[in-house]
Amino acid sequence: MHRLQYQINRLPVLLRQTELSYLSQPARSKSSGPAIQSGLKRFSTAEAAAETGDPARMRERSLNMATLNPQVKAVEYAVRGPIVLKAADIEKRLQQGVKQPFTEVIKANIGDAHAMGQQPITFLRQVVALCCFPELLDSPAFPDDAKQRAQRILQGCGGQSLGSYSASQGVECIRRDIAAYMQQRDHGVPSDWNNIYLTTGASDGIMSILKLLVSGCGGSRTGVMIPIPQYPLYSATISELEAVQVNYYLDEANCWALDIRELQRAHQAAKQHCQPRVLCIINPGNPTGQVQSKKCIEEVLHFAYEENLFVMADEVYQDNVYSPDCQFHSFKKVLYAMGPEYFNNVELASFHSTSKGYTGECGFRGGYMEVLNMDAEVTAQLVKLLSVRLCPPVSGQAAMDVIVNPPKVHEPSYAQFSKEKSSVLDALAQKAMMTEQILNSVPGLKCNPVQGAMYAFPQIFIPPRAIQEAQSLCMAPDMLYCLKLLEETGICVVPGSGFGQRDGTYHFRMTILPSLEKLKILLEKLKEFHLKFLEEYSTLEPQSRRSSQENQDREP
Repeated sequence: MHRLQYQINRLPVLLRQTELSYLSQPARSKSSGPAIQSGLKRFSTAEAAAETGDPARMRERSLNMATLNPQVKAVEYAVRGPIVLKAADIEKRLQQGVKQPFTEVIKANIGDAHAMGQQPITFLRQVVALCCFPELLDSPAFPDDAKQRAQRILQGCGGQSLGSYSASQGVECIRRDIAAYMQQRDHGVPSDWNNIYLTTGASDGIMSILKLLVSGCGGSRTGVMIPIPQYPLYSATISELEAVQVNYYLDEANCWALDIRELQRAHQAAKQHCQPRVLCIINPGNPTGQVQSKKCIEEVLHFAYEENLFVMADEVYQDNVYSPDCQFHSFKKVLYAMGPEYFNNVELASFHSTSKGYTGECGFRGGYMEVLNMDAEVTAQLVKLLSVRLCPPVSGQAAMDVIVNPPKVHEPSYAQFSKEKSSVLDALAQKAMMTEQILNSVPGLKCNPVQGAMYAFPQIFIPPRAIQEAQSLCMAPDMLYCLKLLEETGICVVPGSGFGQRDGTYHFRMTILPSLEKLKILLEKLKEFHLKFLEEYSTLEPQSRRSSQENQDREP
């Protein structure tokens, strides 16, 4: 013990002696690196080069912008694009005490419900908590129906642990629950759990299916038909896969309806330079918020049948329908009602997610897809492709299970669950109506009814002078508008050019997720900004034009 204490007391002296011994060593040879000068810290060769900034010591990177995959450079994702990066920078400066014309950044750019203040659904969090920490199963604080679901999920996991890998297609009991949910949702339309695949959010499933579909070269390269405006996941994935993007335009004058004649036009035009093989539908729409009628879906499916197109139905907002005149119809249900010739032949993949609806659980990255009428050999290739990423997050799978298997009427959690679900959806419906009304009260703004989903996509009038200024800055006019909106008010929205729009029209997408009070503030600030923007760019003529007019007035 005394010897140990002696060594501890001697430690500072020993360290100092070692340091002095090291500093008194002679300079190293050239091969061993730069000489060490007394009083300076020791560098590795790489550190020395970085510290001195000697360009001769820095060799060219193997990966640089010249060698980067060009398809990666082609990818654009407006939802988290330049505007959002600028917003993050402003927010950081606000935190550092830098004064701005506002006190906070209001992020209305993305459908992230919990980030906007929405509270989690209690029952979902209870089940996932029990799955993550099974010791809680003995706690009286958790209701029996939550415990029963957690136990069932855990029994389907390897080692009865959420930390184990699942099958690449997902936990079997969860796939069975999804099939039962879809059959109930579609009023008895049969659903086979073998056609269900758990995914890392709906995005993962969409990208996986597109990977299967893209092939050919030149005029035979796969064409993917997508709605314009569209969710940028589609255009980004198409770019990454080097497929051909085929735009069909939604009818803004008719509440963003899908016109079958526009589908036919786009398809016919695309056949001149590619092979259209895929038709993507977003219902309810993102960013446009429309809900498709049953008749419209029938026309789309008939068109797909006639043209032998693979249909991808993005239905992640199926619980988000607010207009009393609208109802969600799944593509599968409508296809079944069209008869066996259609139901047994049209290839259809439909997608759902934990991120939207009334739960808003974006961070769990839970989702699923159901794939119908896929060739058996191709199905084996899909399973192989999914196996490369091992499995989707099992916690996200558990969250997905709660969404498709919520409390029943006779169970103890039903009353609270039903109240929380109704509260979220009723608030969204109220905010959808308020957003439409306030935006339409502003001169130069026009907003279609927000029938569903989580966004408004108003058209904005941008004066010619503002368009000229944007062009001189090499940016889209609605990008200039959104940048100025952010810099002057702290409101972050996404320019419509990031989603696609008809030439000569300008829009922005904003989420309706902020609390009612904050959304009112946002809309009032937006109204004030827009009127100021119109006044600034409409009433003042360019100096050159004024000077020219003055010279004409002086002429005899």
